[in-house]
Amino acid sequence: MTRDVTVEGMRHAAGAGRLILVRHGESEGNRAQRFSPNPDIALTEIGIEQARESGRLIGRHFRPSRIVASSYHRAQHTARLIAETVGHVGDVLVEPDLRERDIGELAGQPYRSMVEHPEYDRARFWEWRPTGGESLADVQDRAAPVLVHLTERFPGEDVVVVSHGGVMLALCAHVEGGWTRPRVARNCEILVVSHAPGEAWRLAELDEHVASAAPPVADDGAAETG
Repeated sequence: MTRDVTVEGMRHAAGAGRLILVRHGESEGNRAQRFSPNPDIALTEIGIEQARESGRLIGRHFRPSRIVASSYHRAQHTARLIAETVGHVGDVLVEPDLRERDIGELAGQPYRSMVEHPEYDRARFWEWRPTGGESLADVQDRAAPVLVHLTERFPGEDVVVVSHGGVMLALCAHVEGGWTRPRVARNCEILVVSHAPGEAWRLAELDEHVASAAPPVADDGAAETG
């Protein structure tokens, strides 16, 4: 016979807090495959359902005490939908430094315009800065301290952090110590940063985190077969 173990019990047994990183749902810019020209781009109907599904997954595996979002509309809308789905009654906290990368002169242009730019270097993609915009290294410099602040302010808690593709790539580089991640997170993809005082942070995809966090199955007698 197996023994049920609650998510809350798993969290306390681990003795660690978790930052649940989520990219916003599909936006109108994502659908058009163009860099968003302004912070007010809306979610599509697909993006709205993606946000609700992320909320269902988060509610199944975590007990979020706080929900934090970028100052951009698409991230805040995603965060509100997650909050509604998990039954979170507190405010969505806004962190302006989680805003998406400023893409400068490429705003409104197709995604391919970046890799086709004559000065873009795939080998050191995080250093390239479009005219009037930011490099991914610039994004890391402003966004990574937000994670540090959240771990210090809410130790031992599950905190949902809703941001953007470029921001999540920069945050992953901070946690993993290098720009080794091969792709940008998909819309509403969930990554989990586990942290505890005196220990190195650990980053995992949701499935990996759930598998590693699950406690051994308790056996009250002879193994059941069949």
